[in-house]
Amino acid sequence: IADPHEVANVLGSEGIRLMKVNADQADLKFYFGAPPCVPATDFETSGATISTNDIKNLFDSGTCHHLAEVMNYPGVIHHDSELMAKINIAKSFGKIIDGHAPNLTGLQAENYFKAGITTDHECESIDEALEKIKYGCHILIREGSAAKNLIHLISLLNDFPDRTMFCTDDFHADELLEGHINLMVKKAIECGIPFENIIKTACINPVRHYKLSVGLLQKGDYADFIVIDSPKNCNILETWINGKMVFSKKKGFFSKGEIPAPVNNFQRNQVFPDEIKIYLPQNASKIQLIVAKDKSLITSASVEKPLLTQNKEIIADTNRDILKIVNLSRYTNEKPQVAFIRGFNLKTGAIASSVAHDSHNILAVGTNDTDLITAINLIIASKGGLAAVNGKESLLLPLPYAGLMSNLPASEVAALYKQLNRNAESWGSTFTAPFMTLSFMALLVIPELKLSDKGLFDGTNFCFTSMFR
Repeated sequence: IADPHEVANVLGSEGIRLMKVNADQADLKFYFGAPPCVPATDFETSGATISTNDIKNLFDSGTCHHLAEVMNYPGVIHHDSELMAKINIAKSFGKIIDGHAPNLTGLQAENYFKAGITTDHECESIDEALEKIKYGCHILIREGSAAKNLIHLISLLNDFPDRTMFCTDDFHADELLEGHINLMVKKAIECGIPFENIIKTACINPVRHYKLSVGLLQKGDYADFIVIDSPKNCNILETWINGKMVFSKKKGFFSKGEIPAPVNNFQRNQVFPDEIKIYLPQNASKIQLIVAKDKSLITSASVEKPLLTQNKEIIADTNRDILKIVNLSRYTNEKPQVAFIRGFNLKTGAIASSVAHDSHNILAVGTNDTDLITAINLIIASKGGLAAVNGKESLLLPLPYAGLMSNLPASEVAALYKQLNRNAESWGSTFTAPFMTLSFMALLVIPELKLSDKGLFDGTNFCFTSMFR
């Protein structure tokens, strides 16, 4: 199950079509969802939009298999006409509808799932999951690189084995080389969950819920299966798809498709230090900070007295872990937006990324303007990528496809990605996944406080808010 809303935010429905064409060359079975929330909100600049007519065309053409996550949950609750039209189109085609409802409870949650939405992958507590199950929701238990919810929701596999599935959502390239859903299976085994419940969650429930053309070891089914060493260890020995062995003895035998020419949407000119300077107004004495958390996409807010220069310029304060965060549009040359953030714990240097959910503008966090500007301009010069800069030391992972994807072999991408994270960690970051966490600091549909390319955003009340207090 693949949700192409990342590439859709950059390249629109044509980007989804190109991904489908490329995916069809692989032996793996990809089932793309039609993304209904592109852009995720109207409070940011995206490279494209997906209209109601686009959704219909994606279903008509067979490009998409279901409706991808309905991220604009306030739009569902308040019956936004265009969003509800997209949901109704999916219903008319008999399509499954995926959800996205972080921290949504009570009547709002009930009304959200009454709209026909069938899943949620944002549960972080067992109480939240149990309430959503009560409203008819199937819980996708997420164990990604930044968001790790399996241990908190593991009891669902015993209590509701028919209502659970596994997912990773966003996952590091280096971790993906180690495994995917099979890693969640191993963790569930270690937690003592009955093997039949684990297999139901990992293998059977997704096929039945999403109506996938994937075999379930029944007569007449496609020959899709894995061979493992034992239920206790669950090490994969072989993988078969449509009767073809595609993996054995730790080697893949996948068909190699053509590598397409890079397609992108990147219009930004380089930026200069003066563009990211910010000063404390006379009528303010404090600033509102974003507080990022390890292993979570949800942030909180804090009000603090900032560190000032003599002319009242607000600067990073590494002693209190108050760093500067910048978001600037990659599609226009509008002025960068600046705020401050706690949690990254960098003591020196800066990191930047064009993977910035969901509009994928340029996000950067750093301890000083010189490194911030250098990191941002590396991203601009390469028209997408991940960068880490500390004085004369710099490292870049170019992402030429939509500023999101690489054409390098997976092993090379993984090695570069791992080194980027190591750099951030060596400069003081205490996050499990600093670049992955950074990528969610602009995702306005996950509370509480985030930074859009248009300003600081209150994700709880769904409106812009001032940094100054």
